[in-house]
Amino acid sequence: MTHKPHASSKSTRGSTDEGARLLKVSEVAELDNVSEKTVRRAIGADQLKAMRIGPGRRLLRIHPDDHAAYRRTQSR
Repeated sequence: MTHKPHASSKSTRGSTDEGARLLKVSEVAELDNVSEKTVRRAIGADQLKAMRIGPGRRLLRIHPDDHAAYRRTQSR
């Protein structure tokens, strides 16, 4: 089953990578020591790629590789 990326983001993967555990917005916020609102803003601004999953595609999930790429751009 293929998951479509968040409407405001472009994912380079057609589906999730095998074995990769997708991160919740709250987990990314905790890892980055920021608020969930900050993470959601980054997703909305297309700075952080995310995908919508679940019933009604309500849930946002971030692939660890996309989070790492975002972190690299933020450390410049």
